[in-house]
Amino acid sequence: MQRGLAVIGILFGILTIVAGTRVLTGRDPGYVVFFPLLVYNTVMGFAYIGAGAVAWRSLPRGRNAAAAIFVLNLLALIAIWILYSSGAAVAVDSLRAMTLRTIVWLALSTGLAWSGRSS
Repeated sequence: MQRGLAVIGILFGILTIVAGTRVLTGRDPGYVVFFPLLVYNTVMGFAYIGAGAVAWRSLPRGRNAAAAIFVLNLLALIAIWILYSSGAAVAVDSLRAMTLRTIVWLALSTGLAWSGRSS
């Protein structure tokens, strides 16, 4: 289970980098983009890959890395929710995307923690 979760983290990171890089290089994603969040998510794609690689080799460190990413994503989600609620230029698509990222890393963190208990 540990290695499967690690692969998911790595693949999610690769997809995040590819999607972010496409938009950063000028491709229109078809929705309104909140630029600071785009940059954050693209950079975090590298952290996702790193966390997945760490999780592959070390369950405790991987669990900690996944938990740290979850917390960072949750803080980013809260920040853009506050901006969105105050009427700033944050699209609802940004909230949805950040919610997805936060849920994925909550699931990976929880899965790694559960994997550690069952072994």
